[in-house]
Amino acid sequence: MADAANTDTKGLARSFRAPNGDDAAAILLMLLDEADAAAVVRDLDQDEVRRLAKAMYAAADADEHVVEMALDQFVGQSRNISALAVGADARIRTVMHQALGNVRADNILAELAPQKSAASLAILRWMDVEQIGEILATEHPQVSALILSVLVPDVAATAIAPLDERKQADLMLRAAQLDGVAAAAIEDLEAVLKAANTAAPQTPRHALGGPGEVAKIIKLMPKPLSERTIRALRKMDRNLAQTIEEEMFVFENLRELDAKTLGNVLRSVDAQTLGLALKGAEQDMVDMCLATMSKRAAESIADEMAEMTRVKRSDVEEAQRSIMQVVRRMAASGEIVTEGGNSEYV
Repeated sequence: MADAANTDTKGLARSFRAPNGDDAAAILLMLLDEADAAAVVRDLDQDEVRRLAKAMYAAADADEHVVEMALDQFVGQSRNISALAVGADARIRTVMHQALGNVRADNILAELAPQKSAASLAILRWMDVEQIGEILATEHPQVSALILSVLVPDVAATAIAPLDERKQADLMLRAAQLDGVAAAAIEDLEAVLKAANTAAPQTPRHALGGPGEVAKIIKLMPKPLSERTIRALRKMDRNLAQTIEEEMFVFENLRELDAKTLGNVLRSVDAQTLGLALKGAEQDMVDMCLATMSKRAAESIADEMAEMTRVKRSDVEEAQRSIMQVVRRMAASGEIVTEGGNSEYV
């Protein structure tokens, strides 16, 4: 065993011979105080952090010789850094502003600032969409518009969704009118993002629990036990129990019903509600539902859907929930019977 361990260590040392890049950075970072190391990592983008974390695990077993090589490399490369580079950006800006005035200096430096700031703006990729939404709602509209222009489109759409329509339109207009951005505006944006990131909790949260997960557990229980559990939950928290019940049998689960039972359900739903619910369903789901109806009724629903050009997702979901309420009511009264073994529950 000892020989094997020595072999592993030597193999690791060979893999770190003349360490460079991620490996050397990982060793140096592990030699720093935790707070200092965290300050360094905070300025990296996600891809860099992933590579660095992987290298840090590998560097944990590095021997003294490997560590010395990493330090020697750092010292050697540091000698190549000119003293002019330290604080260069601030000095250049000061000189330009004093010589040319703020406006002319900003015009000259504007095309350079976005390139320099690209890494700083990457901090947005670390933020939760909800946190970005709060910034959009509270910051100056011009800053918020600049944030929208930096975000990936699908993230931007999600972040702006909770805002009222007037605010959304204003920010979209400002973002659409953006052309060149002054260096000072980029700096203001960076300050906002850094302040928000510092104030936000640094401990990642994992999605655990919730009504959906509990619904999955209850569906796997024997039916008598699941029914007792739901009854107990209703006594403790009626609203939460209802949410769990809704999660246990959702619109997509209509696929599990046989044609006769599905037809009985759909005949109890008005055409407008059914058309709206099916508007948000997959085509095979639409075909399955229409196949349970008479030709005339199916054509009526199809016409109803055709007249709906643009519908809100919230309206579709509400219509689907209405149908599931009908399913639960009919099952409770014995009008329909669902099948599904231990996973049966309506």
